[in-house]
Amino acid sequence: MQRTLGLALVIAALCCSAWPQAKPATTTPPRRAAAKPVPVDENAPDPIAIIDTTVGKMTCTLYPKTAPIGVANFIGLSTGTKDWTNPTTHKKTHGVPLYDGTIFHRVIPNFMIQGGDPEGDGRGEPGYTFQNETSPDLTFDRPGRLAYANRGADTNGSQFFITEVPYASLNGGYTIFGQCDEAAVVLVKEIARMASDPSNNRPLRPVKINHISIVKAGGTAPVAAPKPAAKKPATGAKATTAPTTPPK
Repeated sequence: MQRTLGLALVIAALCCSAWPQAKPATTTPPRRAAAKPVPVDENAPDPIAIIDTTVGKMTCTLYPKTAPIGVANFIGLSTGTKDWTNPTTHKKTHGVPLYDGTIFHRVIPNFMIQGGDPEGDGRGEPGYTFQNETSPDLTFDRPGRLAYANRGADTNGSQFFITEVPYASLNGGYTIFGQCDEAAVVLVKEIARMASDPSNNRPLRPVKINHISIVKAGGTAPVAAPKPAAKKPATGAKATTAPTTPPK
């Protein structure tokens, strides 16, 4: 009974992980990005993301063929070629990589580590959301899955997580857009076990992302990010309901 309850709490925590606390709505909520096809070269090798952190580098192969929108978003935010809205100043940001300087703000052993929040507290978003991309052929059946965190279907933004172990209960609810290698999983295990605040699973000394480089498979040349469609920037964050308390 306790084990079943614990699993339910973990799933609830991740489901609402982008916003762990209620945040008053004082400005316009984030805009839902229009779902437009992203050109994908079926014969091109999958790009690779190298996540350089303060404790080491994680290498993850991206999956543009199964998650073209998610991969394009990640590449754009990593390289600074995709515009986003600063959740603190509410100003549109151009030419600035969103992930540089962000932290892994939530870590849970035997589950995952989560990062990509420009605010650093689990409530930040880039000023827009986009749809889920799921496939029955791509599941959480192994460690190292790179996926978007969300607060419900089609609310992906900038926050992502990397799994430490297989987690079948997440299948169908989250966009998997990459796979990290074995060395990265070792680092994930290390980060997940860092001393953290039991009330919100935030590390007492969070690991910082220095920069995320996007390279071609087998090479070092940067991959050109897709040019984002012009859109009106959002001016603030959306109020949310406080989720279930994460497992202790």
